[in-house]
Amino acid sequence: MNARRRILLIDDTPEIAELLTFALRDHGYEVVATGYAVSIGQRLLDERADALVLDCSAFDMSESLFDILRDDPAQADLPVVIISDTPEAADASLRSRQAERVLLIPKPFTGAQVARALDQLLSVAPSPDHAVTRS
Repeated sequence: MNARRRILLIDDTPEIAELLTFALRDHGYEVVATGYAVSIGQRLLDERADALVLDCSAFDMSESLFDILRDDPAQADLPVVIISDTPEAADASLRSRQAERVLLIPKPFTGAQVARALDQLLSVAPSPDHAVTRS
């Protein structure tokens, strides 16, 4: 059911990216994983995934990638799951941006939580009422 759903996973910890990739593939997603790098902004725009998972150790890295994504009209509605070790700060930041189609998952997390968040986001059509929620 999710086999056609392509997920771009950006994680700055290779071991976590690998584990999360396996977990999401087990849930039927096609996963393209990459680390955080200076050129990641262009990769984000080029990839054309169905959804994005951001797990950066510093939330400001996730924020900058989120802003790059939302500034591109072609990807402004892309579903995004953000994994954060500072969920209160992340939540406040995303709310100030009036972020839509975003689910925030606090650390520690499981692959199943991320898969459920993706399932939820990908089953909801874009709407002005769909704001940031914490999973």
